[in-house]
Formats: sequence, C-alpha cells, structure tokens
Amino acid sequence: MRKVDPQPDCWRYELPGGFEASAGKTDADNDILSLKTAKANDLWFHVHGLPGSHVILHHPDGEKPDNTTIKAAAAIAAWHSKARNAGTVPVSCTEAKHVGKPRGAKPGSVSIKREKTIKVRPALP
Repeated sequence: MRKVDPQPDCWRYELPGGFEASAGKTDADNDILSLKTAKANDLWFHVHGLPGSHVILHHPDGEKPDNTTIKAAAAIAAWHSKARNAGTVPVSCTEAKHVGKPRGAKPGSVSIKREKTIKVRPALP
C-alpha cells in the first residue's frame, strides 16, 4: 500500500490567465508545498531574509506567467511574511526544482539555487 502525501494547508489565490498561487500556513505546510506538491517548473517565492510563507505559482498546462502575474505572486509572499507592513520588500523567486532541503534542517527551512530577487509592495490580489 502506497503512502499518500498529506495535502498542505494553504491560502489559495486565483490570478489572471488561469494561474493559482498557494501560500503555506505553517512551516510543515511550507515543506509539503515546496518539496512535494510543487511541480518542477512552478515558480517558488519567499520574502528575502525574514520568516514567511512559501508561495508556489502553479502553471496551467505549462504556460509561462507574464511579469504582472509573477509580481502578484511575489506580493502575496511579501504579504504572508513579517514584512507585511513594510514598503517595498525583496522577494526571492526560483523554479521549484531549485528548492531543496538541507539534511537535518528544521521544518520550513530550504536551500535555493538560481534565485532572482523581485522588489514588490506586500499585497493580496
């Protein structure tokens, strides 16, 4: 019998063009969302250098998001972080395939490669 991965508890946001952003509610949800449910080419977002939710931008049928959609997902990551009341916030973005878990790292801690930094104001769509 195969073990079924638990589904993460997330906030979900519909974005234009059929895209959906999911934001983890706890460290454990962030781990499941980032490492188990995200597809390799989904985009992963997290506020830079502060605690916050991991946000995954799910691609409908392999479509590439435009800049407006990417900025909207980054703004969601900024909103679900300790920087919610700040002005402009740096948010790290990379493809989910570049997100990994260091050995022995606590829940919610990940290592990322090939990140871009996007500056946005915290907001919900």
